[in-house]
Amino acid sequence: DKASMASADGYPKAEISDKEKDAEYLKQTTQEWVLAASEKLSSPTVVGYDFNKGVDFSAVLDAYVTTGFQATNFGKAVEEIERMLQWSLADEPVPVDEEDEWRSPEVRKKVRTKIWLSYTSNLISSGLRESIRFLVQHSMVQVMISTAGGIEEDIIKCLAPTHLGDFAMEGLALRRRGINRIGNLLAPNDNYCLFEDWVTKIFDAMHDEQDRDGVVWTPSKMIHRFGKEIDNPESVCYWAYRNNIPVFCPAITDGSIGDMLYFHSYKREGLVVDLVRDIRAVNDEAMKARKTGVIVLGGGLVKHHCMNANLMRNGADFCVYVNTAQEFDGSDSGARPDEAVSWGKIRVDAKPVKIYAEATLILPLLIAKTFARHLERGDWQPDGRIFNKAFTATELQIEKKKTFPDA
Repeated sequence: DKASMASADGYPKAEISDKEKDAEYLKQTTQEWVLAASEKLSSPTVVGYDFNKGVDFSAVLDAYVTTGFQATNFGKAVEEIERMLQWSLADEPVPVDEEDEWRSPEVRKKVRTKIWLSYTSNLISSGLRESIRFLVQHSMVQVMISTAGGIEEDIIKCLAPTHLGDFAMEGLALRRRGINRIGNLLAPNDNYCLFEDWVTKIFDAMHDEQDRDGVVWTPSKMIHRFGKEIDNPESVCYWAYRNNIPVFCPAITDGSIGDMLYFHSYKREGLVVDLVRDIRAVNDEAMKARKTGVIVLGGGLVKHHCMNANLMRNGADFCVYVNTAQEFDGSDSGARPDEAVSWGKIRVDAKPVKIYAEATLILPLLIAKTFARHLERGDWQPDGRIFNKAFTATELQIEKKKTFPDA
């Protein structure tokens, strides 16, 4: 009716067009949905390195932590490794049921993180061998895990070099030349012949000691012997022998070492390598440690063997993964640290880091910002450290409640 069309002042109401209705609706929805009010953020702001300040490689790496993406994960990994290196039992409160010998601050300061280093064999084939050797040479790690290739390639490089090639080199042409390709690295067949000549004599001596003296050989004891026999400071195994660092290799037969053991078994049957003693030894390394930190380069066996040993102590306290594997296929290689938490392989209060990157790009930079920096500054003091220290009953109860608060 006419009354309903009149405005409050008696004039007719202006009709609102469809365009105006759409504009008003858009205004309301934009304000409510698209431009919803933001909460204030307290996290660090994103900022990278400013090269106007000059070329400072250390500062460039320092800036990674606020750069984002995998650069930030790199920065977090540096912080995690520093936590491994800096922790001591003196950081923890003295429980009421602590034994007298562990009460003094001086003694507690000596109890440090037992650091585990796991790496795949291709990394020893690459120039990362020198980075890994540095860590072992200066007793910066206490437990090592690798595959057969990670042992034999180290020894082989003392006998003959590995060469650079290209990922695109044709397989058939290389086969006809007696050249093996490892990614963009080249390993001549002759290198493995030299290794056969070298290792066969050692197998004969090991076999003699087994039969004559009752020596029980394990993969780690075999690797210890390799380090002694190669007697070459360029070798990872040599420094592991010198510094009495165990190198575990549950797949010791999965490589040239296995080939040579196979040949040896036909020449002289009966040499035994006991895997069970080594699984006990590697698990005991975890069980007896007060704190463990793990650095896992790559995936597969070396990752699982390391993390499964730490399951025996309710998980590692510190953890850094470096690999390119993804988790969508359910592989252990690609599993993120949080999956390991579900298994009890990493502690629930840990701050683990995974860097999605290829290790040859990352490990030298990680070492430069952590282990090597301490050595260069003169504050690396490995003597007198203690790695094995049991929890008291009170401490065990506290640890249990972190996972099971109602226990």
